[in-house]
Amino acid sequence: MSSTTGLSVVPAVKTIGINTPVTVRLENPHGVRAVNAYVEQNGARYLVYQETRSATRLWWSRSQPPRTVTFDAGRSKAPNLKDGKARLIVEAVSNDLRGSTTVDASDVNVVLEAPRVIPDEYQHYINQGGMELLTMTTSGSWNDAGVQVGKYTFRSFPLPGKDPNQRFAMFAYPWDLPPDVQPLAYARNLAGTEATAHFWFKLFPKNFRARDFVLTDALMEKLVNSVDPTNQVLPGKPLLDRFLYINRDMRRQNNQTLADLRFKTEQKVLWDDAFIHWGKEESDFADVRDYIYHGQKVDRETHLGFDLSDVENAPVMAANNGRVVWAKNLGIYGNCIVLDHGYGLQSIYGHLREIDVKVGDIVKKGQKMGIQGETGLAGGVHVHFAMQVDGVQVNPREWWDEHWIHDRIMSKL
Repeated sequence: MSSTTGLSVVPAVKTIGINTPVTVRLENPHGVRAVNAYVEQNGARYLVYQETRSATRLWWSRSQPPRTVTFDAGRSKAPNLKDGKARLIVEAVSNDLRGSTTVDASDVNVVLEAPRVIPDEYQHYINQGGMELLTMTTSGSWNDAGVQVGKYTFRSFPLPGKDPNQRFAMFAYPWDLPPDVQPLAYARNLAGTEATAHFWFKLFPKNFRARDFVLTDALMEKLVNSVDPTNQVLPGKPLLDRFLYINRDMRRQNNQTLADLRFKTEQKVLWDDAFIHWGKEESDFADVRDYIYHGQKVDRETHLGFDLSDVENAPVMAANNGRVVWAKNLGIYGNCIVLDHGYGLQSIYGHLREIDVKVGDIVKKGQKMGIQGETGLAGGVHVHFAMQVDGVQVNPREWWDEHWIHDRIMSKL
């Protein structure tokens, strides 16, 4: 009736540094009476964790739940560790008559040198909902560097023609952050050690406008049927419930899909000067919409883009040179195209009636990509135009300004 112990390190540890947390999951119906962990390097073994419990070999329990233990493995526990290869070894002894030992061993890299980051000394002015560019110099042991603004992280890329340690990050000050968040340059290494640095920064807070959006049964039926013509969303539920799910939950899912497209980007500038502005502006960036039904507010959402209207059947043109990374239906956005312009900068075109491009196509500024329409969550014919930097949607108005692009972006690149 004795048993072995299920032992796993979750998540797997590939690198250890000064202090690297290790979590071990243990599964044995009789329990575990001893756990030991070591780091082995160059023939030496260093104990980094030890736990011993009283043995109950004759009258043992057979219903012990799984449990976890967490400890630090690194130079803080093993001062003689050096940079290089090593092995992390965890042993667990079962609490039964056999007292069998289960061993988990894995290869790890020891990384002890700290990362460092030095930001530029420019004056960085940014509008709330807008973006900026920071250059920086990294050194030491690092694998990731960029800018962190509150809960948002923006990657860095090598400066064109420079050493890989000379880097830049285009970053946003998102519309939904309070005005007292201080952006930080950061560099991290594989062991989880992080260095941060402040830089000169001035924010211009914005008051985004709020509007009531009155819902009627007829309008909700039109919108819901446009997004869900086969009745797959909450079938059998009241119309209001279906609309709220689409407007709230599906909106978040679709925006996450858009944000994930940041990984499909070229590490070079694809755009050329200012982005094209067309049509009449019907809605602004970050408009707050209160949805009113029978005099009651039933939802509040934020519209992260511009609604641009033109004559019916008007072509939808590429706002700048880019590569197509999305060209199909996307929930509330209906038929949608996303163009990558390089370095995580992307433009979004929603509610199209017709799409004439496919993923992978290279398009030129002003090229026809489709025809505007009212697919998705659209009450009339228009194009939902939005832009994002590293997955965070920003105010496109800056990118319609040739002088802003030169002064804030290209002059630093």
